[in-house]
Amino acid sequence: MFDKLHAEYPLLYGRNYDEKDMDERFSSLVKKHEELFNRTDIMIFSAAGRSEIAGNHTDHNLGLVIGATINLDTIACVSKRDDERVIIASEGFPVVDVDISDLEVKEEEKNTTHALIRGIARAFKDRGYKVSGYQANTTTRVLKGSGLSSSAAIEVLAAEIFNNLYASDSLSPVEIAKIGQYAENVYFGKPSGLLDQMSCAHGGIVGIDFKDPKNPVVTPLEIDFEEHGYAMIITDTKGNHADLTHEYAAVPPEMRMVAAYFGKNNLREVSYSDFISNIADIRKKVGNDRAILRAYHFFKENERVSMMLKELKEEAIDTFLMLVEESGNSSYKYLQNVYPSSAPEDQGLSIALAMSEDVLDGDGASRVHGGGFAGTIQAYVPLYLVDKYVERMESIFGKGCSTRIEIRKKPVSRIF
Repeated sequence: MFDKLHAEYPLLYGRNYDEKDMDERFSSLVKKHEELFNRTDIMIFSAAGRSEIAGNHTDHNLGLVIGATINLDTIACVSKRDDERVIIASEGFPVVDVDISDLEVKEEEKNTTHALIRGIARAFKDRGYKVSGYQANTTTRVLKGSGLSSSAAIEVLAAEIFNNLYASDSLSPVEIAKIGQYAENVYFGKPSGLLDQMSCAHGGIVGIDFKDPKNPVVTPLEIDFEEHGYAMIITDTKGNHADLTHEYAAVPPEMRMVAAYFGKNNLREVSYSDFISNIADIRKKVGNDRAILRAYHFFKENERVSMMLKELKEEAIDTFLMLVEESGNSSYKYLQNVYPSSAPEDQGLSIALAMSEDVLDGDGASRVHGGGFAGTIQAYVPLYLVDKYVERMESIFGKGCSTRIEIRKKPVSRIF
């Protein structure tokens, strides 16, 4: 087993992994599977977390984004079952046991992993595949609540297991991502875009154009930030997401309020020139200035993503970092997702961004990461400043709050 895994580690974990640590991690996973299910005929799967490079809150209005699969993953040890039960024992959580002979949406399962599994199975059935049961135990290093999409990693992992066991790996990472989103939207009850699932599933850095949401255009990119002298660091400010659902949920419909003024469903269908020339009347008709500012962010962020794709292709790192700063400033001023409007006294992200600005002093960049309001920031830190940067963040938000990440090259997949 380990000869195979050792060949996979660099594709999964980049250059800074500890081989002994990983060997112990996978050994424990396999041993736990045997204890739980008394099976040694096992398979191993891996799905990574993701980092949002650009396109903050644009995907749900059919915009442009850049996402990246990262070197923190959820791994699963799996064996087939002869019935139609899917059993998943995730470390630290109650066991999930779903009978997929019943694939109807169940209101009482909303916001649960049970709902996701049922929805994923339904998506395969709707595509003509005959899926059956499996049992799995998982462990993860995708930081929960950190904006690195631990939930999307589980979704695409569960879907990839079905894909491998019952669909002969015929579905692409794009289709796997769509299945995860479908399960989250319809069964779990969360109106998410496709950025998280696509970034977790695809591998590497990808630009994604959601203009046609059924057929998103994916542009793979290759760049090693550390070769250019920068480490990507995610800092978790330890904010509480629990009471912020209404803050996240308000962003897409507010943008769509502006689209609706023009008789459209999404802002991507509206031209920037029409938007600018009608702002006075939009204010009167829509009656929501924040919606207008969030629309402004959408239009400018889409322009930035196009420019950032070009700069990354050309490996023009200085211009790219300038655009990262612009993206962060737009999120702060116009999208307004750096702190919750309902709790202005809670501004951990704002403090983290201020301290980043102080330490970086014009070299590198930082921005809100993911959904915002609480959670994480992303920073590109010059290698010579990494220790100082992490020390500053840990002095405020606690030891281990900052994680140095790398880009993972491999998509969600079976690795043994």
